[in-house]
Amino acid sequence: MQPLFHIHGGDLDAIEKAYGIPKGEISDFSGNINPLGFPKEVWAEMAKHPELASTYPDKRYTALKEAIAGYTGAKAEHVVVGNGSTELIRAFIQTADAKNSIILGPAYSEYEREITLAGGHFTYFPLKEEDGFQLQVDRLLEALTEDVGLFVACNPNNPTGTAISTADLERIFAHCKEKQISVMIDETYIEFAIDPAVICAIALTAKYDNVFVIRGISKFFAAPGLRLGYGTSSSETFLSLLAKKQDPWNVSSPAAFAGERLFSQTEFHRQTRELILSERQKAMEELSTWKNIQAYPSSSNFILLHLLTDKITSAEIFDVLIRKKMLIRDASTFTFLDQSYLRFCILTPEENTAMLQELKKLVED
Repeated sequence: MQPLFHIHGGDLDAIEKAYGIPKGEISDFSGNINPLGFPKEVWAEMAKHPELASTYPDKRYTALKEAIAGYTGAKAEHVVVGNGSTELIRAFIQTADAKNSIILGPAYSEYEREITLAGGHFTYFPLKEEDGFQLQVDRLLEALTEDVGLFVACNPNNPTGTAISTADLERIFAHCKEKQISVMIDETYIEFAIDPAVICAIALTAKYDNVFVIRGISKFFAAPGLRLGYGTSSSETFLSLLAKKQDPWNVSSPAAFAGERLFSQTEFHRQTRELILSERQKAMEELSTWKNIQAYPSSSNFILLHLLTDKITSAEIFDVLIRKKMLIRDASTFTFLDQSYLRFCILTPEENTAMLQELKKLVED
């Protein structure tokens, strides 16, 4: 069969159908989901409460917002929740002036999709390879002029793994406040950073009411099926409009119940960070010895790779590895990247070792 170059990003159902591989047998290096899975203690608690399926959640989500506030340090009155982070991305973009938007790129495609659906136009501000995909703040500030209504960034960024410091974020927020530009920061991957505090924007939201910081439970807590996103903003305009626009009970009872408990699972948090940080370092040390791949340091649970050889493309690597039941991300679908880029996330030590061994055969031998 022909390689299915267009399949990426953890679409296991499409993979199963196209390649005839049961999705339960696939090591998914493309979905960026915590390999430890959903916290067992929370799952055990949920199993004791089957009535969750038959009851409405608290319409105000008071306990859930208080749990999130305790976890993030945000004020509870500034916390919002949604049916996954995508609902909140959409809501903020619809309430911001998105007619002329700038997205830090390469980036998650949902930002441009939602801006377009809101009737806006966007351009990408590029993270450049010659800078190691690190943001050049002064250059960005020059691009953020009065005619820009919205700036969007993922921090740490997907797919580059690079991060913006809190100090630099404040420079950006202050500049955007002066220019009357709204800012959305997606912190989906922040818990995987070595020191989340030095790149976190949440503490700044009380000071800058033009900023919305968004997170979710899909990646770190391995719960994409529960559809719980959350965020924080001190913008009275945004909070008021969101309260009017959101459907009632938009977060299900099981998701709210889980969310009230997930953020206090300190042992799960410790185990996850210990695994990801250790395995990420081991992978980087191994990749640094290869001559045909450039691996970029990451503050997330994935690593972006650049092929330095033209004997094979990322699409061809994707096809070979999926036939070995290993699903990596062909990163050529990201803006500014081509078929010399691929991305993989950190799984268990055994899976990581096996995947890197197979990848080495393809690019080094």
